[in-house]
Amino acid sequence: MIKYLLQGLLFGIAYVAPIGTQNLYVINTASQKSRLQTFKVALITVLFDISLALACFFGVGLIVEKYSVLKGAILLLGSAAVIWIGASLLRSSPEMSDCGSADDSTIKTAAACFAVTWLNPQAIVDGSLLLGGLRASLPEDMSKYFILGVCIASFLWFNTLALFVSRFRSKFAGAIRLINKICGTVLIFYGFKLVVSFFQMFIL
Repeated sequence: MIKYLLQGLLFGIAYVAPIGTQNLYVINTASQKSRLQTFKVALITVLFDISLALACFFGVGLIVEKYSVLKGAILLLGSAAVIWIGASLLRSSPEMSDCGSADDSTIKTAAACFAVTWLNPQAIVDGSLLLGGLRASLPEDMSKYFILGVCIASFLWFNTLALFVSRFRSKFAGAIRLINKICGTVLIFYGFKLVVSFFQMFIL
């Protein structure tokens, strides 16, 4: 049991650690919002990330691949949402203070966390291939411990990232605008990449 739990934990860290839309959103929030807002974003991101991991583990990517209309809809929604978030970061003029800038509502936060997690069909398909493939290689009675390890890794990673950036955000005081520009540019690039994928799928 411990063996498979640790395997899931290590895989989970390797799976979420590379800089992606989720990490960029958490980093950006932690660099300029209050600590309360930062951990709210981290926890909501964890919930959506775990739900995606569970869906991938049980093969939802197969459904997305089977129905091209569903995949296309996710591509369009995902590209629009990610580009909008990226453009918002480019337009923002953050100012550092002891309590950060104004916090967003829970609904707005949840919508943004959902967008950077679920509105990415490639992540769903790739995640299904990775997690689904690993599930097939695990003993049936041990697979639950593996996916539990993956879920724990998600919780540990995003909360540690939020804590680290929030704790040392004063060090980033002169670089907040640059962080916003970098995060916004990467998100917009990623959003247009989804648009290209849509056109390649249905037009080219």
